[in-house]
Amino acid sequence: MGLHDVQDLLDPVSHGVKPMDLIVGMRSFLIEEGDVPDTLAEALESMNRYGNPWGKPKSKRTEWIKGLPEGMKVKDLSKGERASSLYFVGCTPSFDTRVQKVTQALVLILLQAGVNFGILGNDEPCCGGEIRRMGESGLFAEMVEKNMARFDKLQVERIFTSCPHGFNVLKNEYPDHRFEVFHATQVLATLLQEGKLSFKNEIRKIVTYHDPCFIGKQNGIFDEPRSLLKAIPGLTFREFDRSRERSLCCEGGGGRMWVEASDEKAQRLARIRVKTPWS
Repeated sequence: MGLHDVQDLLDPVSHGVKPMDLIVGMRSFLIEEGDVPDTLAEALESMNRYGNPWGKPKSKRTEWIKGLPEGMKVKDLSKGERASSLYFVGCTPSFDTRVQKVTQALVLILLQAGVNFGILGNDEPCCGGEIRRMGESGLFAEMVEKNMARFDKLQVERIFTSCPHGFNVLKNEYPDHRFEVFHATQVLATLLQEGKLSFKNEIRKIVTYHDPCFIGKQNGIFDEPRSLLKAIPGLTFREFDRSRERSLCCEGGGGRMWVEASDEKAQRLARIRVKTPWS
């Protein structure tokens, strides 16, 4: 990518700059020049080799299922089973042992609520959202083409995901949508409204909610997560000072989760966010 390519990212209609496209374009140029941090290069290499940026074997993608209660079965659409909705789990919820607990809890709730859904099992691909934002636009285009072909083959009409990044890229950056895309909090909030989901046990804690950029600012989903928290008996909900549209970014997107801070004294916004929850 050269200067003229970057200039093409200027919006010809408003004569303004599209910040995200410009940043991605600049990152693409740096990748072509080989000027990227080693940790980021490793994530991209893992994507090419394993199909996910975490360097985990494809055969381990559904290890999280082992944490479900005995007898709980999740439909696998890649094995010919059918369902009205696809739960696109995502790379981090599949492989990160901490986030796997969220995946297991979500699946347990959905099964108990009688939701007809399935997953892609070990055949689930990466959504490519972070790959695009790292600057690998060519690889992202290839992934989208293959993923769309997979969705079409399975006749997928409705997708939901718990990952903010996966939700945003599937909803807004995949072309020619032939399916609806929802975030998991939207699905759960609908179940709550329909009376298919209720909370009985009290949780006597003070709880707040961080609005992820790709759920809140980018897609306007603010009320659904809060309605779920406020429906829990005994729970006291408090807002961050900076919440909803003013929420503080955690700096994890755009491949930043694989990049260490260059200044040892510097603090990521996520750490500041946790240490000062009411600011």
